[in-house]
Amino acid sequence: MVAKDYYKILGISRTASEKDIKQAFRKLARKYHPDVNPNNKEAEAKFKEISEAYDVLHDSQKRKKYDQFGENWQYADQFTQSRQQGAPFEGFDFGGMGGGGAGGFQFRSETGDLGGIFEELFGRHSRRARPQKGQNLEHPLEITLEEAYSGTSRILSMEAEGPCPACNGTGITNNTACSLCQGRGTTPQVKRIEVKVPAGVKTGSRVRLAGKGGAGFAGGPAGDLFLAIKVKPHPVFERKDDNLYVTIEVPLATAILGGEAKVPTPGGKELALKIPPETQNGRNFKLAGRGMPRLGKSGSGDLFAQVKVVLPTRLSSEEKALFENLKRLRPE
Repeated sequence: MVAKDYYKILGISRTASEKDIKQAFRKLARKYHPDVNPNNKEAEAKFKEISEAYDVLHDSQKRKKYDQFGENWQYADQFTQSRQQGAPFEGFDFGGMGGGGAGGFQFRSETGDLGGIFEELFGRHSRRARPQKGQNLEHPLEITLEEAYSGTSRILSMEAEGPCPACNGTGITNNTACSLCQGRGTTPQVKRIEVKVPAGVKTGSRVRLAGKGGAGFAGGPAGDLFLAIKVKPHPVFERKDDNLYVTIEVPLATAILGGEAKVPTPGGKELALKIPPETQNGRNFKLAGRGMPRLGKSGSGDLFAQVKVVLPTRLSSEEKALFENLKRLRPE
């Protein structure tokens, strides 16, 4: 078996400093980490090889033994002890001393420093990281008065943190911090969600949608989404709190003799309003409970209809004669 040259594996010289060793490993680890190369056996083998090399060379004691004994550096203490006792030491070949590597052993880190490196590279959250609730988000939403009156639903496209697809939101893959999400368990994603706006909202309302916010960390629950509502001005209705105000046109004859007028509502339905005789221009009528629904409460506000008497135009000769007769009957 060809002996491994740890210096060559990391692409550094035999006089490399501890900083050089660490930088070389960080660069290669980013390239060959299993999270970055899923189901890539070649990359996985390479990653194990550079990890093995770093585990030896970053430790000054191990590196000293490796420089002296090569691939048999693990047996250096036993060899030295045997030499001191004058006894031969069997069990390995010294042919590779001084320039080889430690091939053939199962790699494991005894110093724990690799864990720190991986935390720096792929996030500082360990597998024991506590689940945390995701971030609460706020999204502005402009709706019409009709939508506020009846309630509505919208499909929103928004960017938010979502569960990491590589680690399923755990932050951990292959017993180390996920490199895709840096161990957070979430990644920025554009998601489309359906939101429901309850009836009765007004400008300034904040509608809370539980669990529709940012994804939780390490398997924690998602945050909440708050809709910041703005209701567009309406060309017909004026809103004050939960009350609505509308102007209705009433023909002169109806205002004088009495009759019926139609009052619109934001829901599209027209209400019949009884106009008593001799109704004056500008008079207000209250339609109780016909205003906006009260958000979070039962019942609705009121609808106020203000009469605007419409004078006739383009009078015929007969109509003018009738008004002349009325003028004589009711002198100023």
